[in-house]
Amino acid sequence: MDQRVIDLYDEYTHKPLARRTFLKRLAALTGGMGAALATLPLLQASKAAAAQVEENDSRLHTETVTFKGATGDVRGYLVKPAKKKGSLPGVVVIHENRGLNPHIQDVARRVALGGYVALAPDFLSPLGGTPQDEDAAREMIGKLDPAQTVQNAVAAVKALRDRSDTTDRIGAMGFCWGGGLIGRLAEADPTLNAGVVYYGVAPDLEKVPDIKAALLMHYAGLDERINAGVPAFREALDKAGKQYQVFIYDGVNHAFNNDTSAARYDANAAKLAWTRTMEFFGKHLTG
Repeated sequence: MDQRVIDLYDEYTHKPLARRTFLKRLAALTGGMGAALATLPLLQASKAAAAQVEENDSRLHTETVTFKGATGDVRGYLVKPAKKKGSLPGVVVIHENRGLNPHIQDVARRVALGGYVALAPDFLSPLGGTPQDEDAAREMIGKLDPAQTVQNAVAAVKALRDRSDTTDRIGAMGFCWGGGLIGRLAEADPTLNAGVVYYGVAPDLEKVPDIKAALLMHYAGLDERINAGVPAFREALDKAGKQYQVFIYDGVNHAFNNDTSAARYDANAAKLAWTRTMEFFGKHLTG
């Protein structure tokens, strides 16, 4: 697919670009409105895409939970191995700007199969929860109070650590909007043990010295918007003597891990990043 089309969609999904303007520009790139409308499903996440781990997988126990956050009750999707005895480390899974959708629930199930108790909070809970319409979800994300959202993430870490089936070792991982929240969570919560960023914006550089967690960061080589902030973030981390790793996956786009988005998903990069993520959690949460 023409990279200009993917870049335009990234602009539409992350900046205040009106849908009518987006479609007009997409039509200009694809040769007409008919072609634009035919291209759109390849760019958007497909709810029909098969999950890597089925909802009713017998190896897992899933449930809907709530925990107290800065804005009141926050709903979440909790997954853990069905047959493992004893306490396990926990991982908070933070969604993209589409909210807590089936794809992120699937990611939480993948994490749980790795031997963790996974909690995927719905950060749109203060506004009534994640809607079915992803455009509506993106608009709602923009209405969240940033400071309260960070405190809800801190509360998610605490809620997971306070469970009787978890150890005191808690990590967090986030994608896109959620990847950006990981850095702010690490700055706000000195108890976080490990954080994994998937193509998220850099946090407040002045607060980088507050980070205690080890960080692992995955970036897409073609993601100019996000990558513009990476050098300064790395410089701040180096200056503060923080423990981190950065991997840049050449030739792939923002959201390369999201297998429900055909145009941007890259199976090889996603597999490699996932392997590195599980090794990282293994080292810092179970090692």
